[in-house]
Amino acid sequence: MVLPAKVFEIKEDFNMLFAAQKLRGFREEEPYTTVSGETINLVSEIIDLKIEGDTISGIFSRDFIRSRVYRRRIVETPVTEESPFWIKRFGNRFFLIVLAPSTARGLKKLLTNYVANKLSRVLFIKPNVILEVEIPHEHLKALHESNPQATKLIWFDNVDIPGVEKLCLAGSDLADTSLYQEYLRHGKIWYVVFEVQKRGIVVGVTRNCVVTLFSKSSIDEFINYIMEDILPLVK
Repeated sequence: MVLPAKVFEIKEDFNMLFAAQKLRGFREEEPYTTVSGETINLVSEIIDLKIEGDTISGIFSRDFIRSRVYRRRIVETPVTEESPFWIKRFGNRFFLIVLAPSTARGLKKLLTNYVANKLSRVLFIKPNVILEVEIPHEHLKALHESNPQATKLIWFDNVDIPGVEKLCLAGSDLADTSLYQEYLRHGKIWYVVFEVQKRGIVVGVTRNCVVTLFSKSSIDEFINYIMEDILPLVK
């Protein structure tokens, strides 16, 4: 299983009950004319909205048209993608977690960003309120070095070696290798893949807080991991 989620932060005052009312009433329809001349309505809406304690959860449902060529003709098929999301209170901050739909394929990052921007407009009638977050390099470094044997892969960026954009290390005991220390002197950790031994899962985490599940687990367990273990790392 490869299941990516992305974490954002709500940067303005936020009232959970008021927000739940706005989200529950959201529905948009956009007419679309197919190549055959048929007009259909593409719907965006929020379904299965729940508020439990300090968490709002729901599914952002969006229709779109998928085009393919069949016998030299363009065939258009309406498709619905569903992105589950959670708004979680953490101390005095509110975070949005968006799970990429299984239909997203290579567009996972674009779709999670799309949901964040759309929810920003739904809740605040303007963009740029729900923004990307960052996990500092130092936190990813400490996460890896706390249990080097669990690390599978590390990518470094911001590399100061001319002509080199990124560096990669794979294997066990990376913190004990001279090459790992050398790469730390020349770049910052951008992405680390490791086993969360207490939960029995393998995840990848980037500095801009994309968290990818690489092992078998339920969605609830994965999201609980993000809420409990990843949110405290956010700058």
